[in-house]
Amino acid sequence: VVNNLEVKPKPNTAEAHFIDSAGNPVGTALLTEESGGVRFHFSLNNLPAGTHGIHVHEKGDCTKPDFKSAGKHFNPDAKQHGAQNPKGFHAGDLGNIEVGSDGTADAEVTAPQLTLKASDHSLIRPGGTAIIIHAGRDDQKSDPSGNSGNPIACGVIDKAAFTHSAIHTTQ
Repeated sequence: VVNNLEVKPKPNTAEAHFIDSAGNPVGTALLTEESGGVRFHFSLNNLPAGTHGIHVHEKGDCTKPDFKSAGKHFNPDAKQHGAQNPKGFHAGDLGNIEVGSDGTADAEVTAPQLTLKASDHSLIRPGGTAIIIHAGRDDQKSDPSGNSGNPIACGVIDKAAFTHSAIHTTQ
């Protein structure tokens, strides 16, 4: 109990807070475990307009400016990249998001091969995982990263800590 609010764990959720290469905040992703996989809801701002590849990476480390510390794409099945690759695809391949001319995006993507529960496909793991937004469009077939260009934003995936609910007390 904190300030008359009951603190409860959020079941089956995680979140990521994105920064750009200068360390400025550029939005969030809320991840929710559903029957069809993990749903990502992106609320992004201050990004370049256009189509951007987006991928889960194998390490929960967003060291700026190039985010190479996040490692390779999350790929527990040792596949190749892209939904159109006959040998693909990485579990962390999330496709593309569209950023509007105002620099914002509000988008949802579901990744059927991912989970937030304990498994080799879990995004909640020792060392963590991260989501990277790339400068260009993911072509969905070129290995290893869909020719999507350099990373422009990164967010470490963390288990969503808590929700608040009022506690009613009588005195």
